[in-house]
Amino acid sequence: MAIPKIPLGEGVEIAVDWMDSNFGIFLDAFSDITDFMVSGINDAFLMLPPLVFALLLAVIAYLLGRRDLKLAVGTAVGLILIDNLGMWELSMETLALVLSSAFIALLVAIPLGIFSAKNETLAHLIKPVLDLMQTMPSFVYLIPAVIFFGLGNVPGLVATVVFSMPPAIRLTNLGIQQVPKELVEVADAFGSTPIQKLLKVEIPVAMPNIMAGVNQCIMLSLSMVVIAAMIGARGLGYQVLVGIQRVDIGQGFEAGLGIVIIAIILDRFTQHLTPK
Repeated sequence: MAIPKIPLGEGVEIAVDWMDSNFGIFLDAFSDITDFMVSGINDAFLMLPPLVFALLLAVIAYLLGRRDLKLAVGTAVGLILIDNLGMWELSMETLALVLSSAFIALLVAIPLGIFSAKNETLAHLIKPVLDLMQTMPSFVYLIPAVIFFGLGNVPGLVATVVFSMPPAIRLTNLGIQQVPKELVEVADAFGSTPIQKLLKVEIPVAMPNIMAGVNQCIMLSLSMVVIAAMIGARGLGYQVLVGIQRVDIGQGFEAGLGIVIIAIILDRFTQHLTPK
């Protein structure tokens, strides 16, 4: 006797429809806030002329890199090349979307990673969820995002947040767990409160792992820009998508090169922010 098909897909559809019907006000509020944040960051980036923005980031790169001239020159040359290719506004849209997505993802991921390191039950509960988030094809995230938020930057941001969050949670959890017990015992011996112990001992010691999670979160956010373009997210990802649809090798290559330049700059910046 054949086993009847478990109506898993139908159950998920019912749950999504129920959430859309009962939490529509909150979803709309979240959509407005995130759209305002992305637009605000994008407008702030576009306030400065491209050359001024490139030189400003080059100076920041020079200081972050402990007077690394190669990093500063590479940052400036990469941004000037983007402007020369006529992709400055698209690049700023992409950068605003990536930074907004990473900020929201880290706002949830770092505290959750700390709490899961302190609470074994929570760690066991979220582990399969993180496995699901990391192994589920990223296209699947787009379906509920479109249902809840329509087309545009907001559903792309939500899908990006879900996709980029797991490494930051895992690495934060790992960093807190790897804090030497001797240091924790010394803090306890001096009468530190749990908050003092966390802020002055555990987080500083775990910072390299936490920053590695930040780096991975930003890189994964950037890797989603082309996929997010399928549901209306603007920026360089949309240009790549148009290039694919038109079989325009030149347009696709230029937009892809812009994404690579931004990825390298963000990667180097976060690497230099990590304590040695």
